[in-house]
Amino acid sequence: MAGIAVIGAGTGALAAAARLAVAGHRVTVYERTQTYGGAVRRFERDGFGFDTGPGLLPLPAVYRDLFVKTGKEPLEACVELVQVDPSARHVFADGTEVALPNASRAGVVTALDEALGAPAGQRWGDFLVRAREAWDRTRRPLLEEPLWDDWSVLAAREPYPAVPHKRLLRTRRAGTLAEVGAWELRDPRLTALLEGHALAYGLDPRVTPASAAVLPYMEHAFGTWYVRGGMRELARAVYERCLARRVEFVFGAEVTRILEKDGRAVGVELAGGTAQAFGSGGGAVREADFVVAPGSVGGLPARADGEVAPQQGLPSRLTVLLALRGARPEGTAHRTVVHTVDRDGELESLFGATPSVPARPTVTVLRPDDPALVPDGDHEAVTLGAVVPAGAKTREEHVDALVAVAERAVPGLRDRVLWREVRTPADIARETGAAGGAVPAPALAAAGGRLLHPANSTAVQGLFTVGGWSHPGGGLPHAGMSGALVSGLIVEGPRFRGSQ
Repeated sequence: MAGIAVIGAGTGALAAAARLAVAGHRVTVYERTQTYGGAVRRFERDGFGFDTGPGLLPLPAVYRDLFVKTGKEPLEACVELVQVDPSARHVFADGTEVALPNASRAGVVTALDEALGAPAGQRWGDFLVRAREAWDRTRRPLLEEPLWDDWSVLAAREPYPAVPHKRLLRTRRAGTLAEVGAWELRDPRLTALLEGHALAYGLDPRVTPASAAVLPYMEHAFGTWYVRGGMRELARAVYERCLARRVEFVFGAEVTRILEKDGRAVGVELAGGTAQAFGSGGGAVREADFVVAPGSVGGLPARADGEVAPQQGLPSRLTVLLALRGARPEGTAHRTVVHTVDRDGELESLFGATPSVPARPTVTVLRPDDPALVPDGDHEAVTLGAVVPAGAKTREEHVDALVAVAERAVPGLRDRVLWREVRTPADIARETGAAGGAVPAPALAAAGGRLLHPANSTAVQGLFTVGGWSHPGGGLPHAGMSGALVSGLIVEGPRFRGSQ
C-alpha cells in the first residue's frame, strides 16, 4: 500500500483518486480552494442555480466505467442522466435554423435537408462517415492509452480521409477544418456547424487539423447528456465516491513545491507549517510514495516524452448567468448555438496578432428544463457562453453583446431579465489555477503535435500529471480518462497500455 499525494480536486484528479483508493492505496488530496470540482462549479442566488463550467456531458460511458470500477452503485444510482433532444438548435448568420436530433445520423441528415435544402444532409452525413474513420484510427492512442513514446507518429499523420479536391489545376486534400468546410461541405451554414465544434474548445478552424472531425463525430455518435440538478451534481457524485473509498481531502492547502530525492518524487510542500510525516496533518511537508499533479501546475520538471509541450495560447470563456421572469416555453431546446454573422471578424479577434473580445461572437444558449434550478415554474435560468481571449478584461459592452446575440434565439430576452451574473476569465483562473483562465482542448492528432498534451508520466519517477492540461486533454470525458490512465500507470507500472 503506497501513500499518494494528489494536488488539486479537479474532476480528473478525483477520478484518479477514487481508482487508486480502490486499488488499496492511501490517497490524500490537497486542494488550494475550499471545494472540489475544478471548473465544474455552481452559482446560486434567489432560488436560481447555474453551472459555471461545462453545461453538458458527452461520452457518459467514461463516468459509468469509473463508478463500476470503484463501487457497487452505478453512476445512474448516484445522478440522474438525461439525454438531451434535440442535441442542439442552430441559428445561422442568414437566419436559417435547424434542430439536430441526438445521436441519430439519419435524423440529422433529414433535418439538414429540410432546413437547408438538399444535398446539405447528404454532405454532412458523408462527412460523418469520414469522421468515423478518423475516430477509429485515433481513439485508442488519443483517449485510452498512455501517450506513446513514439508520439511523433501521431503528430505527423493526418487520420482524416479527406476527399480529393481539384483546385487551380491541382488535386489537393483538406488539411484543416476550414478546408473541409470549404471543399467538402460547400455550404457556409454547414461550415459554421463544423467550425463551431472547434470554436467551442477555443480552436481556430483555419489552422486546426482535419482530424478535429472527431469532435462533431463524438457528439453525433454517442449523444449529449445533462445531469439533473446541474453538472455540479456529477462532481458531487465523484467526490462522494472518493469519500466512500476513504480518500482524505485537505481543503485550503496550497502546494508550493513537489519534493524530489534521487530523481524521484517523495512528497509535497504546503504553504506554512512545520515538517510532518505524510498524512499526519498540520505540517508544511507531506511525504508520499507517488505524487499526482495537474498538468498546469507551475515548475513541473520535464515530461518523460521530452519534446511534447502543453497546448499554448488557448482562449478562455465569458459566461453570463441570467435569471429570467416568465416560464420556460414548452418545447424549448436545451442548447441553442447562435452563430456569428461575422465569421472572419470573430476569428481575427480571437486568434489574430492582438486578441480581443469579438464584437459579434458565436453564443451558446443553455436553457435546461430542470425545476431544481429555478425558484418556481414562473421563472427560467439561462446561461450564455462565448469564447474570449485568455486574460481578457471584459466590460459591460461585451456582456451586452452576448445578450443581444442571444436574443436571436430568445426573443424578448432583455425584457425578461431580473438580474445577471458575469463569470470572466479571471474567475476561471482563480478556480482552476490556469493562467489567464485558459481552457484546455482535447488532444488531437496531426498538426505536428501542436494539439497533443504532455504524457501523464514525467521525467521524475513517481510523479504523474492528470487533468485537462495532460494527456488526453480538456473536457469532462477526457478528464475522466486522464484519471484512469494515471491510476493504471501507478497500479500496473510503465507497461500499462490502457483499457482493452
